This record gives sequence, structure tokens and C-alpha cells, in this order.
Amino acid sequence: MLALVFGLNTNAYSSTNGNTSSSATHHVKKKFSTHAKTKAKTKKAAHRTVAVRKTHVSRHHRHSSRRIATRIPHVHRVALSPSSDTSVQRYAPSHPEAQIKHAALQSEVAYVQDMENSTVLYQKNSDEVRPIASISKLMTALIIAEAHQPLGDKLTITEDDVDRLRHSRSRLTVGTELSRADMLHLALMSSENRAAHALARNYPGGIPAFVRAMNDKARALGMRQTHFIEPTGLSSSNVSTPRDLVKLLVAVSKQPLIHRFTTDDHYEVAVGRRRQLFNNTNRLIRSPDWDIQISKTGFINEAGECLVMLTKIDRREVAIILLNSSGRYSRFGDAVRLRNLVERETNLAMM
Repeated sequence: MLALVFGLNTNAYSSTNGNTSSSATHHVKKKFSTHAKTKAKTKKAAHRTVAVRKTHVSRHHRHSSRRIATRIPHVHRVALSPSSDTSVQRYAPSHPEAQIKHAALQSEVAYVQDMENSTVLYQKNSDEVRPIASISKLMTALIIAEAHQPLGDKLTITEDDVDRLRHSRSRLTVGTELSRADMLHLALMSSENRAAHALARNYPGGIPAFVRAMNDKARALGMRQTHFIEPTGLSSSNVSTPRDLVKLLVAVSKQPLIHRFTTDDHYEVAVGRRRQLFNNTNRLIRSPDWDIQISKTGFINEAGECLVMLTKIDRREVAIILLNSSGRYSRFGDAVRLRNLVERETNLAMM
């Protein structure tokens, strides 16, 4: 106790107690110094322990938050009930199955609509304007069908029909002669670019008039976010939105020839001296699980893998739009996942 008192003011103590030896003073100072250092070390260690605990808790909190955020993604969709409002709703965390389905889609843009009552069954980036690649050929086919040019007329593939933009391959060699009906068949079923270009080139007024007709028809159908600059879809400037493409599906569904040509599994034509077999680019056509009314695929680098269909699911006519999917077969897998989702929700609505 005296050491503590003396240590508070050593100079004052020395001046008032002159008979105290200098060794005593030195002993008090040394004892105080040792005590102060020990106390300071203890305090510093305590602060370090608290800091470590706080850091550990903070890291644990951050990791937990990250896990929760990964487990519960934000999903946008709308109710399946015909009487429901079609505004976008956000799923609560109590719908993990639908969230898993959303996360499993490989397509950047996805849209599903019930054609009977216009109810949106599913949507993901549905208002974005995107390149549509060979989906453009549906509009090409619609212009040809409504022009009522003779389907039996022979058209010839020329150098003008060769793809100079992307150098895509074609089995229709220069000089190949086919009927207008055969050209339309291959353009829709096998997405033959040279066939689509030949159809447009032989339209009254040629390619410029044909492209004008495509854009005029888009405006007439109310496709406000759609624009075409050529008939094949090889240009990334051919763009649209899922909602616009549903309007195109409705229009082409009224043409029996387009229904037939887009849903044929295969078709054989004479190319030169040989007959060649062409297959449908939509592998789902060959599946007995699907009842497809209209189908078209597409691909360029800027558009990714694309697929649009008018099909029946549980006796409901449904439009499915998938754009910019990654992977050769991912768009077909996404279509299956969306069909399963619609079927499950339909069953729940009937319970």
C-alpha cells in the first residue's frame, strides 16, 4: 500500500522526507514499474482475446449470411390461377422447389404463357430485347405463306444465298433446285439458311422488299420491340422479346403449312443426283411425351441456344420461349423442366 502511495508522486515524497535513503526510493520506483508493466500486459492480453472473439463471431455471421443467401435465391414468377393478376410476384422462402427449378434453368430468358387466358405461368428476364437467331425464320415463313406465291415453283440456290457473314455450312450446294414448298420446309424444319435466303430473294422486290414486309408484319401484330434486317437470323440485329415472340407464334399457328413443316421429324429431298435426309433441329419433336404445334430453334453466338414452341401441357395450349441458353442441349432440358413445373402447379391448383 505504501509503495502505491509513494509511487504516485516520488518527487514529493523525497522532498518532504529527507531522512529516507535514495535506495529506498529506488526500490519503490522499481516495484511500481514492475507492477505497472504486469498490469498493462494483462490488460492488453484481455483486449486481444476480446478482439479475437469478436472477429470469430463476425466471420461466423458473415459465413452464415452467405450460406442463407445462397440457399434462398430471389425468384420471380406469377400465379398459375386463371383469375390471378399477371403482375410479377416474389416467392417467399417457403417455395424451395420452384426456386430450385429457377436456379436449374440454363436459359437467360424464359417465358411460359397459357394461351387460353393469357396467364403468365413463368417468366425470367421476359422484357429484355435479345437477338433471336433463326427464330426469325418463323416471320420469313409467315411472309411467304401470306404472299400466296405458287408453292410448286422451282427456286435455285445461287452464290447470293451463301452465308458470307458467319460462313455457316449448308448441304444445299450452289445450283440446287427445289420447289418453293421444299425450300420453306427445310428452312423451318432444318433451319437451312440458304433456303430461307432463296425464299426472300425470290419475293417480289427481292430482299429489301421482303425485309420491309417482315417489319411491317411485326408492327401489325403488335410486336413493338421486334426488328429484322434479313430473313435468316444470321444477323444479331434481328431482335425481339419473349412477349413479342408469343404474338408471332399465335400468327404462324394459323398457317397449317407452317404447323406441318415445323413439326415434321425428317424430310428427304433430291440435292443434285442424290437424295438427302434432313432432320428437325428440335429433338423434342421425336419424343412421345410432347404434343408440339409450332416449333423453331436458333443459334448464333450473340443469341445463344434458342427455342420457341407452341405446345399442349395437360390439355392446355402453352407458349414456351427460351433464349440465350448455354450448352447444345440445355434449351431442351429447360423446356422439360418448365413443363414439369407447369404440370405440378396444375395438379396443385386442382387439389
